Amino acid sequence: MLDKGEIKDRLRGLLDPIVGLLGSMGITPTAMTVIGLLLSFIGSIFVVRGSIRLAGLILLISGLCDVLDGSIARRQNSTSTFGAFIDSTGDRIAELLYFGAFILYFHGEGTWGSFMILLTLVALSGSLLTSYVRARAEGLGLECSVGWLERPERLVALIIGMLLGRLLLTISLLFIAVMSVITVIQRIIHVRRLTAAQDTQEQGV
Repeated sequence: MLDKGEIKDRLRGLLDPIVGLLGSMGITPTAMTVIGLLLSFIGSIFVVRGSIRLAGLILLISGLCDVLDGSIARRQNSTSTFGAFIDSTGDRIAELLYFGAFILYFHGEGTWGSFMILLTLVALSGSLLTSYVRARAEGLGLECSVGWLERPERLVALIIGMLLGRLLLTISLLFIAVMSVITVIQRIIHVRRLTAAQDTQEQGV
């Protein structure tokens, strides 16, 4: 069974011709990040308007932009700390746009709408906390790439739900909400184990 790294490598291999074409056109990684973010903004507007399937298609394209910007940076040998920062920040903004749009979309639908808004808020909180916990841990010098549901999996689940109708969208949001919370807990436990091991080593010195 392929792990996440192998899947990413195969996807990048499939996109190599597109990466080469974009590079020859002078498209920079930052430009691709901005394009993806603009598409996310447009997609969120379609969510609010109720065009969920179209918004899902736009999300799929913006997700590809997110893959392409890193591939272009590696192809052009132009990877940078600031580029990684902008890319990560853009990802968080895109999630806020879509989940915020869902809250507006479900507003005014009575009890069911209130439930979906709550579900969306949990999914949003779990998604942001998943990224925050990793960033905070890595800021302390700790590796924290563990967990079942990272952004690529959240993105795939959301796209599938948006393209296949409201029932699947509900299931997707529930899946993201539950699995994101579990992933946050996994990362907290992981960091606790790492820090406990460090404390033990320091006490033994």
